[in-house]
Amino acid sequence: MEDEADIYDGVRAQFPLSFGKQSKSQTSLEVIHNATRRSSSNLSSNPSSSSNPSATTTGIKSTNELPPMSSSSKAWLRSLRDSKNPNHDATADRGGGASTIGPPRPPLPVESDEDGGVMVGPPRPPVEEDDDGAMIGPPPPPPGEEGDDDGEMIGPPRPSHLGASSAEDDSDEDEVGNRFCIPLSNEIVLKGHTKVVSALAVDHTGSRVLSGSYDYTVRMYDFQGMNSRLQSFRQLEPFEGHQVRNLSWSPSADRFLCVTGSAQAKIYDRDGLTLGEFVKGDMYIRDLKNTKGHITGLTCGEWHPKTKETILTSSEDGSLRIWDVNDFKSQKQVIKPKLARPGRVPVTTCAWDREGKCIAGGIGDGSIQLWSIKPGWGSRPDVYIDKGHSEDITGLKFSSDGRILLSRSFDGSLKVWDLRKIKEPLKAFEDLPNNYGQTNIAFSPDEQLFLTGTSFERESSSGGLLCFYDRTNLELVSRVGISPTCSVVQCAWHPKLNQIFATVGDKSQGGTHILYDPTLSEKGALVCVARAPRKKSIDDFEAKPVVHNPHALPLFRDQPSRKRQREKILKDPMKSHKPELPITGPGFGGRVGVSQGSLLTQYLMKQGGMIKETWMEEDPREAILKFADVAAKDPKFIAPAYAQTQPEPVFQTSDSDEEEKQ
Repeated sequence: MEDEADIYDGVRAQFPLSFGKQSKSQTSLEVIHNATRRSSSNLSSNPSSSSNPSATTTGIKSTNELPPMSSSSKAWLRSLRDSKNPNHDATADRGGGASTIGPPRPPLPVESDEDGGVMVGPPRPPVEEDDDGAMIGPPPPPPGEEGDDDGEMIGPPRPSHLGASSAEDDSDEDEVGNRFCIPLSNEIVLKGHTKVVSALAVDHTGSRVLSGSYDYTVRMYDFQGMNSRLQSFRQLEPFEGHQVRNLSWSPSADRFLCVTGSAQAKIYDRDGLTLGEFVKGDMYIRDLKNTKGHITGLTCGEWHPKTKETILTSSEDGSLRIWDVNDFKSQKQVIKPKLARPGRVPVTTCAWDREGKCIAGGIGDGSIQLWSIKPGWGSRPDVYIDKGHSEDITGLKFSSDGRILLSRSFDGSLKVWDLRKIKEPLKAFEDLPNNYGQTNIAFSPDEQLFLTGTSFERESSSGGLLCFYDRTNLELVSRVGISPTCSVVQCAWHPKLNQIFATVGDKSQGGTHILYDPTLSEKGALVCVARAPRKKSIDDFEAKPVVHNPHALPLFRDQPSRKRQREKILKDPMKSHKPELPITGPGFGGRVGVSQGSLLTQYLMKQGGMIKETWMEEDPREAILKFADVAAKDPKFIAPAYAQTQPEPVFQTSDSDEEEKQ
């Protein structure tokens, strides 16, 4: 036996280890990311590129084309990332998906075979091409300065027939679009909600996503445990019948805050288990500072950016409250905003600054108020912006340096405020329709851009958009179409993942769109998209055995049929509790179903003549007058009481008697 084993090992050593094993077919990353690539109609476009249709086509072509590689490993993805030097501004051109304005740049020397296909393998010596040749592959990175020794220029070449002024304007717009890295090439959608998704929260590590909706539920997604089916691992209903209005992770990402339309906010742990619920105040107390909690529905809430025990909430009762998550019975601080007239005006939104030292609140009268947290601070605001918007404010956002404040409102505008000069906004962007009270604003990771969503309108054909603005120049960079029929409500740009989240929906559907670029983004959507769902095995099916054995124990016997027994019981009026039928047919003496004699004895006596019923033949007047003499002689009831005072009746004699007397 030992000799045979040695012989087998010797023979087996001549073959590779993979010999005889069935290798699973793996889908290459190229195919996976091509499946999630955004269509050309949804790619970002520079607002000024609509005047030049050829420019848009060129930008889309450069974004959609991928090197035709057949590798199924991560080498393909790594090669793409290495090909993009982050020091060059061209990263923004290809990653951001901004449209190229004007004719294409001079093409890179790319070899093609006789059939016109791109050659695979080591590059051949470069061949000079004419300026009119078609561009193959992504556009080259912009060179150094114009007028170098190589004779290269910045930006695409301009046609000779254009004037100098138009060429300068187009070059400026192209530079604005190429300065940023916006991951827009690919897109996935997290579905599951049946109404618009109004709340979004991504933890700081980028592994878990929370989405809340008007369908009263919160769904939890985990990128690490999710496959390409993109299904949530848990669904919560914080408060029955109340919309979810905001979600916020704690700084340590071990708990999250859920704000609904009810007066009580809830705290959950990372796995979705309820940790506590804040108390509701007494609605019959007039002074809001004397109540222990909010008395009407909440509008917004955020966790403190630095302290994991402090949260901030705002409510329709006209107050902001700071809570300690370790004490659910009462709040730490009550903030009453400044009002022009006494009354209760709802606080529609609230926000912390980056360090947690300042609080901003959007008031229902259109004003924006800021409070600095310092010793002895109270409800008097440190900054008061009167009539910041003409309608309710839906979102506020601080910049990291605390100097810039962004505000979003129902009036269809986004305003940029410099907190050092609050008399007038730095810039007001109009024509941004907003139909939801949770529409927010977000900054890019480097805060060079800020973005917001727009609502769908029937009169407009654009649908829900994501609008990107340049913070330095305060101008529109690009508009990205997210959904043709749904509104974009919440948006976020995660700094670690470098992926953009946008929630959409309407009255019948809702979802969270995740925009990413395989060459710019990290983890997040890249992890779950590349993970195929597990195939069902034979162990997933469980057959329920049926034992047919007439001599088995009574425990395993089939129950006998009781159909005949039930039919027999139904025929028995006593066992079936059948009600008595109503009496029908002829009757006697005014009673239905009664004969002349109800008893046998009465019937026999009537037939023998012993009982005679004469009342049917007797005159009723004569029967009454029989008792007239007895009633006059011996009155028993009413007459004796009035015998002494009763007047004597005087009856009128008839005319016939008077005529006889005459």
